[in-house]
Amino acid sequence: MRILLTNDDGIHSPGLWAIAKSLEEIGDLTVVVPDRDQSGKGASMTLTSPLTVEKVQTPNGMKSHTYTVDGTPADCVIMACESLCVEPVDLIVSGINQGANLGLDVFNSGTFGAALHGYFRGINSIALSVFYRQDVIYSPAALLGAEIAKIVHDQKSESAILLNVNLPACDLKDIKGVDLTTLGPKAYLENVETVTSGRRTFHWLRHNKPMTVTHQEGTDVWSINHDRASITVVNPYLTTDNGSELGDLVLKGSINCLGAISSD
Repeated sequence: MRILLTNDDGIHSPGLWAIAKSLEEIGDLTVVVPDRDQSGKGASMTLTSPLTVEKVQTPNGMKSHTYTVDGTPADCVIMACESLCVEPVDLIVSGINQGANLGLDVFNSGTFGAALHGYFRGINSIALSVFYRQDVIYSPAALLGAEIAKIVHDQKSESAILLNVNLPACDLKDIKGVDLTTLGPKAYLENVETVTSGRRTFHWLRHNKPMTVTHQEGTDVWSINHDRASITVVNPYLTTDNGSELGDLVLKGSINCLGAISSD
């Protein structure tokens, strides 16, 4: 099994090397990651400037080839699949992210964005994150991530699978279970912090404005808040409610509008 490992926290993330050790034991591993922290980049790509790639020394005596890219997590997946990996990639793992990626907030996540670009290429892809309060506990995610990687690869599914996996802030012995979940609501919005220094004013975007929501059982947020691991099978073909009352009103109004325009 040929595995591509990436992340959005960059080359120096301890979570990267925690999962790398586990994945190297089950497959032929290549690591392609941003050369710096690229959190919050989502699925964005670098299209208006060139990218540079550097082959770097893999730490801890590991054998995998390791590269850094001065771009986004999505750039890393594209560079790996289209240029750096000689053989086709069988599985992509993105993580382990320092901090959970839950609910609709996944669409801000570079960890999830990298996995999404793997899915675009028809490759089974897993985004792997860990919730934390003080210290980040990576070992359960490294263990579970490698096990899920083996299961996904062995299934030989006809279509690609996209998983978003989150671990609670617990040691392995304290995790109360594993749930198959749906995405919950967005937990945070962005806040603007303004600082004036001399004659210049700086504006910082902070992802720290909590939403007032109810976390229902069955969602990823509920599971993590109850010290349970969450596995969400994500369908990127975002479904629409074509049968809603509002949808009917919008449809009728649009038809009337276009009819009026065409008759003028």
